Amino acid sequence: MDVSDLLTEAYDRLPDLVRAAVDGLSPEQLRDQPGPGANTVGWLVWHLTRVQDHHVADLLDAEQIWVSGDWAGRFGLAADPDDTGYGHSPAQVASVRPESGQALIDYYGAVAARTGSFLAGLGPADLDRVVDEGWDPPVTLGVRLVSIVDDDLQHVGQAAYVRGLIEAT
Repeated sequence: MDVSDLLTEAYDRLPDLVRAAVDGLSPEQLRDQPGPGANTVGWLVWHLTRVQDHHVADLLDAEQIWVSGDWAGRFGLAADPDDTGYGHSPAQVASVRPESGQALIDYYGAVAARTGSFLAGLGPADLDRVVDEGWDPPVTLGVRLVSIVDDDLQHVGQAAYVRGLIEAT
């Protein structure tokens, strides 16, 4: 298996997991906090999508999908390219208000399509390219791509768990 196929296999697991986490939930359920200060299903899926969008756009030196369309409006937010949810307070988590599960599925789908196109063109030598010198050791493309998929898989698992809590009540 070549590197592009391996990364594609990992990232291609996410769309079905995103759909399973949000499909059929009402807007109220997407915003339901299972406990004080807890993350919502909607916030978790929005955040994992924002992180992938933000990081892949940076790798491509391209505009984020978030700011290139009306995505922000579908979530009750401004199209701030720096707002990925990192460090959000409970009030900021509550301010992420997806209009529907489909809005989350659609936004993730648009981001995943771009990521898939990027991954398809990668070769083994590409993964050694340094993409962030702000760390010791500097972050390579390979490390960044693994970090993104790792973060996304953790958050979609959390969203599935929160969905289970919501459906159990």
